[in-house]
Amino acid sequence: MDFFDLLNLISTKLSSPWVIAGGFMLALVASGILTPIIRSWAIDAGLYDIPNDRKIHKYPIPRLGGVAIWGGFLAALALMSLAFRNQLGDATIIGTILGGTIIFFVGLIDDIYNLSPYLKLFGQMLAALVAINMGVHITALDLPFSKILLLQILSVPFTLVWLIGVSNAFNFIDGVDGLAGGVTMISALTMAVVGLYMNQPVAALVSACLAGATLGFLNFNFYPARIFMGDSGALFCGFVLACISITGVLKTLTMSMLLPVVVLTVPILDITFSTLRRLFKLQSPFQADADHLHHRLLKAGLSQLWVVFALYGICAVAGMLATYYIGHLGNYLMVLFSVVVLAALTVFLSRLLSGREAPRRNLTATMEHPSPASPTSAKVPTNTEPVIGNHNP
Repeated sequence: MDFFDLLNLISTKLSSPWVIAGGFMLALVASGILTPIIRSWAIDAGLYDIPNDRKIHKYPIPRLGGVAIWGGFLAALALMSLAFRNQLGDATIIGTILGGTIIFFVGLIDDIYNLSPYLKLFGQMLAALVAINMGVHITALDLPFSKILLLQILSVPFTLVWLIGVSNAFNFIDGVDGLAGGVTMISALTMAVVGLYMNQPVAALVSACLAGATLGFLNFNFYPARIFMGDSGALFCGFVLACISITGVLKTLTMSMLLPVVVLTVPILDITFSTLRRLFKLQSPFQADADHLHHRLLKAGLSQLWVVFALYGICAVAGMLATYYIGHLGNYLMVLFSVVVLAALTVFLSRLLSGREAPRRNLTATMEHPSPASPTSAKVPTNTEPVIGNHNP
């Protein structure tokens, strides 16, 4: 009996929770296998995130972990599509994948060569327009205490701002070990539960695959990190979640616009206050600083671990509010508890077997003799942060 026969035994419907869980596990395994491979390649190529005054880490860390997230996500979806050929051909899902892949490569090129802020913004707009052209767009809003608002000609610009804004919101919070990955995982799990119980199984599966891919990567990114996801990973995660919030949450007009905003509370608050703060200081919103939400918590005396746990907690509470709104809080808590236990066991067993100091020593030795072929082997990131910064903006 192969994997696909097993799926057919479990359920012939994509809406089965067991099928959604299968997508999660496939992505987790694929990402978990890819991450150490990508890390070794990044070290050999001399592709590091170099410390500077704005950044929290004190020694060079290989980047490009986003390649493992992207690869694990696509591998899981590809396998699931073989089992459910007639149910995963929705144009909005194809648009999400195509747009996500474009923004992933924009981030990947930036991780290696440091693109200009405006070139990155152009690439992000291209990714968003591809998704919009495939049907990922907000046509109406069900505002609280108000009638449904039809956007009409404002649909495309509104969706464009949402997709680019959320993508970069996740890039902005990628400044503490494990933060962006954990926030992505919790938000994606929330989207999966909402999609599953709002009769949007395809969006639920895509969310579950993203959650699994980030958890597989998070094993190597949690404090102290052995690899960073880079712009490629942060932009990709944010873009996919932004698309899912449209196709899986706002697709039904019974859902309030507040729901995706609540689910994505942490990244949205951070990018909103960061942008407003810079504008009030008459600074460019692209100007990097060390005053993000995680920076403020660190300055308040919290350790990196407690900062991450505090923001994880806010995301989890936001997920509880969202699932309470649709009447499935109990199911969400069960899923969240199961994944937390799985994540804890994965990280514990991995680090028990591999040891904690070896990766640092090997990396330090490699940095003493970086690869001459790498365009960024001795690169120090610039001080620009377009809707778009480097790690730890």
